[in-house]
Amino acid sequence: MTLHPDLLRYLAGTLAGGVVGLSLGLVGGGGSILSVPLLVYVVGVSNPHLAIGTSALAVAANALLNMVGHARHGRVKWKIAGLFAAAGVMGAALGSQAGKMLDSRRLLACFAVLMLVVGVMMLRFRFATAHPDEPLDRRSIPRLAMTGGLTGAVCGFFGIGGGFLIVPGLLYAGRLPILQAVGSSLVAVTAFGLTTALNYARSGWVDWPLAATLIVGGMLGGLVGIQLAQRLAARSGLLHICFAVIVFLVAAYMLYRSSAGLFS
Repeated sequence: MTLHPDLLRYLAGTLAGGVVGLSLGLVGGGGSILSVPLLVYVVGVSNPHLAIGTSALAVAANALLNMVGHARHGRVKWKIAGLFAAAGVMGAALGSQAGKMLDSRRLLACFAVLMLVVGVMMLRFRFATAHPDEPLDRRSIPRLAMTGGLTGAVCGFFGIGGGFLIVPGLLYAGRLPILQAVGSSLVAVTAFGLTTALNYARSGWVDWPLAATLIVGGMLGGLVGIQLAQRLAARSGLLHICFAVIVFLVAAYMLYRSSAGLFS
């Protein structure tokens, strides 16, 4: 019995969503950084801009669901996360508008290089000292606002929810422990992803049925990811290393595809 091509496409989308949800629950990132390549190379979305817009919508929804899961365990610092997200929304809107004007092939190649930089940053933050009870004051508020705004602009430009950028941003600007940075990052991932998705939707670059399958798969994957995060965070530095390894693997694959001339 041969399955209908659309059914196979949606099954692949559900599996891709499960991988994305697992990553979001585990490290607070990897939404679009994983879903864009999966949509392009596995699901078969031929237009990278359509893949970016569709993944941004799905990632925003999955990040919201995973945020609720982390919040139940007290891992979301609402004031820090709210300020960071608010500062980044305008940057995300401007960045996504600029990103739509860049050739999609170059966009994905630049995306891969950025991930390598982020991976190195995470390995460095492994040795940073966290201050989970640091108050919002004249020093921390400008630091959070500037970091959030810059992160939002970069996330919008590359069409990503931005967890792989937001978590390092919160480790630096918010001085949070890794597990709280992961949970708090999902507030900004939701806000940035939704801002980018709405911008792309206005240009017709969102596949709504496919986004729905990604969301369903992401709900299941997220439940597993949250549990794994709690176990890894109990071991010093292990969650940082896991975060960096995921980034390096995806970046290496995308650079390989780019150098081989295999981008759509």
